[in-house]
Amino acid sequence: FFVFPPCFLPGLIPSLFSSLFPSFLVSLFVSLLVSFLFPSFPVSLLVSLCGHCKKLAPEFDRAATRLKGNVRLAKVDCTTHSETCGRFGVSGYPTLKIFRYGRDSAPYDGPRTAEGIYQYMKKQTGPDSVLLRTKEDLQAFVNNYDASIVGVFSGADGSRLAEFLNAAGLLREQFRFAHSTDLQLAEDHGIHSECVLLFRPPRLSNTFEDSLVVFKDYLTIGSLRRFIRDHIYGLCPHMTLENRDRLRVRDLLTAYYDLDYHHNVRGSNYWRNRVMKVASKYGGRGLTYSVANKKDFLSELEDDFGLGTSDGGELPFVTIRTRLGHKYTMREEFTRDGQSLERFLDDYFAGRLKRYVKSEPVPERNTADVKMVVAESFDDVVNDPDKDVLIQFYSPSCPHCKKLEPVYRELAHTVTPLFFNFTSAAVTLPPSHYFYCMCDPK
Repeated sequence: FFVFPPCFLPGLIPSLFSSLFPSFLVSLFVSLLVSFLFPSFPVSLLVSLCGHCKKLAPEFDRAATRLKGNVRLAKVDCTTHSETCGRFGVSGYPTLKIFRYGRDSAPYDGPRTAEGIYQYMKKQTGPDSVLLRTKEDLQAFVNNYDASIVGVFSGADGSRLAEFLNAAGLLREQFRFAHSTDLQLAEDHGIHSECVLLFRPPRLSNTFEDSLVVFKDYLTIGSLRRFIRDHIYGLCPHMTLENRDRLRVRDLLTAYYDLDYHHNVRGSNYWRNRVMKVASKYGGRGLTYSVANKKDFLSELEDDFGLGTSDGGELPFVTIRTRLGHKYTMREEFTRDGQSLERFLDDYFAGRLKRYVKSEPVPERNTADVKMVVAESFDDVVNDPDKDVLIQFYSPSCPHCKKLEPVYRELAHTVTPLFFNFTSAAVTLPPSHYFYCMCDPK
C-alpha cells in the first residue's frame, strides 16, 4: 500500500519511485513490502489542509510513539496521492483504516485521541481471547486497569467456547477477553460449571456492588454483548474521553474533580464513594452516574455548562446531561455528607431544576416586525402551540443571510404570521432543532 510507517522518511520512497514508474506499479511494490514487513497497522488517509486532519495529526503522532515496536502507524496525504486514496473508497477526511498482512482489514472506529488510539490498537495485537492455563494466569489477567471478561469452559471443543471466541473477535476493540478450558480456575470464586465471568477493574472496587458478575444464561454473541453492556460499568463508572459516548446514551450525572487513577487511587475513590452512596438511594429512576477528571473535560464544561476552572475548587462539581441534550448544573457546593447532592437529585426528579442553556440575553425591547429570539426564549416563543411562527436561523457573517434580511423584514411587515430571527452566535440551540448555513465561497 502507498504508505510508510514513521521509521521511513515520509513520502521519500513514493516520491522517488513515482517519477520513475507508473503509479500502479509503485502501489504494488509498496503493498508487497508493507505486507512483508508489517503484518498489522492502522493507516490515516488525510488531506494536508483539512482542519480535522490537523487536529488529529499530533494525537496520531503521539500514539505512534507509544506504540513503537508493537503496532506501526502510517499516513497518506490524499492531496498528493489521490489515486491511492480513491482505490480504498476514501470520501471524507481523515479516514482511518486497519491493514492486516497488506490487506484492508477494517475501518478504524475507535477514539481519536493519543490515549484512545493507543488503547484501541493495543487490543488489536495478539489473540482475540487470551488462553489462561493456571489460577496465577487468571489473577494476573484480571488485575488490570480495565475490566476483564473471562470465559470458563469444560473443554476446547464445545460450542459455547466457539461462540465466546466469536464474540471476542467482534468486541475485542472495546473489551478484554480471556478463556480457560479448566473449570478449576474459577473454583476460588464459587464457580463449578461453564460460565462467563466479568471482573470489574480492581481500582474501582467498592462496598456498594460486587466486583465480579457471573453470566450463566444461554451464550450467544447477542446475549453476551447485552450482558457486558448492562454490567461492565457498574453503579458509577469512570468516564473518559474514550467511553463518554457509550455512557451518554442514557441520562447521565457526572461528578468532575481531580481524579487520577494512575497515581492516586484512594483519593480518586474518596469522592466516587460519596457519589455512589447517594446514587444507591436513587436506583431504578432512569438516571446513571459517573465520575471524571475535570481537566480532561474543561473545554466541554465551559462550552456546555458555563463552568470555569475556578468552579468547585477542590470539591467536585456535578452536572446532568440527558440523552435528549438537556443540561443541568448543581450550583450548591458539594458537601462531604452527600446532602447537597441529594437535594440536587430531589429537585431534578421533581422537575424543579432550570435547564442550563448557553444564550445571549433576552432582548428587553422586541417591538420590530421581525422579533429576535435567543436560546433562552426559544421554547417559550417558537414552540408556543397557540402561534404560527416562521423563524430564520442565520449567521451574522453569512452573505446569503445578509441578502435575505431586507426581503424577510418586508415580508414580516405585510403578513400576519409571526416572524423571528435566531442567530447562532454564542448560543446553544435547543435539542431537536438543527440548522445549517451553506455558504458558497465563490
